[in-house]
Amino acid sequence: QCLGALAPFLLCFPAKMGRGPKKHLKRANAPKHWMLDKLSGAFAPKPSAGPHKTRECLPLIIFLRNRLKYALTGDEVKKILKQRLIKVDGKVRTDTTFPAGFMDVVTIEKTGEQFRLIFDVKGRFTVHRITAEEAKFKLCRVRRVAVGNRSVPYIVTHDGRTIRYPDPTIKTHDTIKLELDTNKITDIVPFDTGCLVMVIGGRNLGRVGTVTHRERHHGSFDIVHIKDNINNTFATRLSNVFVLGKTKSLVSLPKGKGVRLSIAEERDRRLADK
Repeated sequence: QCLGALAPFLLCFPAKMGRGPKKHLKRANAPKHWMLDKLSGAFAPKPSAGPHKTRECLPLIIFLRNRLKYALTGDEVKKILKQRLIKVDGKVRTDTTFPAGFMDVVTIEKTGEQFRLIFDVKGRFTVHRITAEEAKFKLCRVRRVAVGNRSVPYIVTHDGRTIRYPDPTIKTHDTIKLELDTNKITDIVPFDTGCLVMVIGGRNLGRVGTVTHRERHHGSFDIVHIKDNINNTFATRLSNVFVLGKTKSLVSLPKGKGVRLSIAEERDRRLADK
């Protein structure tokens, strides 16, 4: 009876649906690891669609303005990018909100600097400078192994790459070493007990350690147990684990080497440094 009375109103004012993807991001809703303050405006940069997810990336505007301090405003960042001075994984990027993510290599040829986006032990992207030699490659985690049209085998990596005709020994969760100039796979690190891994999701984000064992849970999430350099043990889902090397990391690690200290240990180390 009530709906009957509302019928003319509903016909005149049909429910409005969202028109396409969201184009704005409120500052309070931005990922915490961007470390944006609350009072510098209502909005935050909304990352463009790209190789990394919105909440797992660092837009170039935040990297250049908030981390490197090479610009004071978003307009200055735009002027830097439009001069084609910034490369991500060897490709010039001019989009201020391009989503750079884990293991991406950011190159600034004018200053002769190379950076790799990698997590510190607090789970934030750190400004990690690397050598020109190390900037020639990156590590990619294999997300999927499949066979496409005309029976062409391919793999999909964590940064959205599709690589056709890969080595048949590559499995899901393995890591490949990718040469950025040629897009060729130069090394394969299989996921196995005893390999060195970094956690790229969950509450242990940024920690590095050696895999001790893997619990298989059919129909649920496999759990991986990890031990770090100071014999602390922790566990996380298999999907959160990124292999860095068999026993030694193929890439340089930021300060702390992925070992998380307690609050008391951090305080003691700060006092000792003084």
